[in-house]
Amino acid sequence: MSDLLANPAIAIAVAAVLGLVIGSFINVVIARLPVMLEREWQAEARYVLDGEEPPADTTAERFDLIRPRSRCPNCQRAIRAIENIPLFSFAFLRGRCPGCGVRISWQYPAVELLTGILFAVTVWYFGAGIEAGMALILTAVLIAAGGVDARTTLLPDQLTLPLLWLGLLVNSFGLFTDLQSAVFGAMAGYLLLWLIFHGFRLLTGKEGMGYGDFKLLAALGAWLGWQALPVILLLASLVGAVVGIALIALRGRDRNIPIPFGPYLAAAGWLTLITGDALLRIYFPHGL
Repeated sequence: MSDLLANPAIAIAVAAVLGLVIGSFINVVIARLPVMLEREWQAEARYVLDGEEPPADTTAERFDLIRPRSRCPNCQRAIRAIENIPLFSFAFLRGRCPGCGVRISWQYPAVELLTGILFAVTVWYFGAGIEAGMALILTAVLIAAGGVDARTTLLPDQLTLPLLWLGLLVNSFGLFTDLQSAVFGAMAGYLLLWLIFHGFRLLTGKEGMGYGDFKLLAALGAWLGWQALPVILLLASLVGAVVGIALIALRGRDRNIPIPFGPYLAAAGWLTLITGDALLRIYFPHGL
């Protein structure tokens, strides 16, 4: 197997197929993790209000990232394995549930395709090795975090905090940057957005972002080092501003409705992972 992966074309193809499969699971994370968190918060709220643990509901169906099987959200028909093949099943079913005929969200093939493409590009850039393996993990978590934030405006600690610690761990071996840069990157990433958050609140009386954004930027700093933070913030802010203005101008979106910043941070972080050195030279031609 290692001999096959030594061939760049085969390694990229394997990464693309793996990305399609992982993308299917990321769709599950995007759909279910917010529901799992909401149920957990409700249980904690009942505990605080009632003063005791609620009795376990032995009749309740298990609900996590593994069970129950995926179902149509409209008719609750269980999705068969043959109907859950990335991209192929969506095309074969013509984008509709075979049970009730309701349209399947384009999110599912889009996330699968995006993950497949980004996995292929990552292996093309890093080659087949431990560095590429870690970069694929970072890529998958960034897609999941951005997807959850786009749907719910939440960036769960269950995604951002393990990503931060994993970044420090891999860079203890100097994989993407040295450990000192990773530690300062984690601290500076959190502190930068924390300062922007409180400065904006003092000036306007409004909260411009959530604490999940602080943790995501801290995680990116842990993976890529403090040197990458200016580029990530510039890219994320630029794209976020363009998209926000477009939504207001073209769709009449209320400017008071918050726009999640996490997807732009995730996208900027991945771009910096792949093209970080070139972007740093463009933005800071005389050095940082």
